[in-house]
Amino acid sequence: MSGLRVDQLSFAYGRKQALREVSFHIPQGSFCALLGPNGAGKSTLFALLTRLFTSRDGTIEIAGHDLSQAPRKALKQMGVVFQQPTLDLDLTVHRNLTYFAALHGFSGRDANTRIEAALDRLNMRERQKETVRDLNGGHRRRLEIARSLIHTPSVLLLDEPTVGLDAATRKSITDHIHALSQSEGLTVLWATHLTDEIQDTDQLLILHQGRLLEDGTAQALRGTQPLADHFLSLTEESTVA
Repeated sequence: MSGLRVDQLSFAYGRKQALREVSFHIPQGSFCALLGPNGAGKSTLFALLTRLFTSRDGTIEIAGHDLSQAPRKALKQMGVVFQQPTLDLDLTVHRNLTYFAALHGFSGRDANTRIEAALDRLNMRERQKETVRDLNGGHRRRLEIARSLIHTPSVLLLDEPTVGLDAATRKSITDHIHALSQSEGLTVLWATHLTDEIQDTDQLLILHQGRLLEDGTAQALRGTQPLADHFLSLTEESTVA
């Protein structure tokens, strides 16, 4: 089975239940938004998907590979952009990517070809000689996304990738990832708490207090309401219940 599949996934920090039997499937080449307020369990889910945490409860399949049974094969198919920046500010754009390519076993001409292709995807080729410290927030995020694509993964995870960016930069980045998903068949899971980053045609997962409340297209789930209103009413009802 291609894409990303999660089945009956649960996780607890001691007595605190962070995720409760979460299940969903994102088909290959689909853009899926994971929407939830702070504390909903989004980061815990990402930690499990990237094997920073493990759980005995539930299964995760990445591009058809069971993460617990074949972790190397599964993780090889995954690119990740975490919420916290992880770039070396004192290196150039190109050196940051060269270092990351080496971690994946790429060097020489192969590494350079992959780096150039990744930079081209994010319109960053002209900045490859600049020091990361000199880049603005939007270009740093683009660089992290370019870095996550060097090994040509089939699944891309982005955990709140636009935090701290202005509205225009956020839109530019979200539009670009939507386009990449469509043009390259990339399976995308985009975690956010901002409804304006979600398009009507996106698959939408609404997570609240560790539970998956809804799964469907954004347009179908919101109905005649603006998505922000639907999300607020849904999470308020769940909290009261």
